[in-house]
Amino acid sequence: MDVSAFAAALQRVRQQAGLTYRELAEHAHYSHAHLVRATSGKQLPTWEVTTAFLTGCGVPAELLPVWRRHWESASREPQDLVELLQTAESLEDLGAALSAFTRPHSLRKLEQLTGIPRTTIQAWFQGTRLAGRDRLDQLVHAVGASRSERAAAADAVDRLSSGRSRAAPAA
Repeated sequence: MDVSAFAAALQRVRQQAGLTYRELAEHAHYSHAHLVRATSGKQLPTWEVTTAFLTGCGVPAELLPVWRRHWESASREPQDLVELLQTAESLEDLGAALSAFTRPHSLRKLEQLTGIPRTTIQAWFQGTRLAGRDRLDQLVHAVGASRSERAAAADAVDRLSSGRSRAAPAA
């Protein structure tokens, strides 16, 4: 499930509950505008907003683990991530791909998982520092990367550290 499909599912839940966004805002204790953004499909809402949205619509607590799996699925779109890594031509591109790849983990959680300082991880995400191949592999492995995702990340680092563009032949 991608972000837009997840947003559409939230929208259907609200409609089936027969609530306007303003009514839902009263139940969910989030602003009307915040809840509209949650169903825009442009950005995945946080799990906290998602839980409040669903609970406000009357979704029973025993169904929240199912929704959590859908939310986690929407937070990582592996096919797109491999493509982002393969087409990264700058540190900023690589940083955006890594940031998308590690969602929904916070910098603090990533530091706990890897032992890599969050300031270092943040610099990678911002494109102000190139990750070393081993440390980057440590990061992507910690968030459950597949073999192809790990290979794409390693290739991106090798390509950017050598100054090769994506189209340049390997030496």
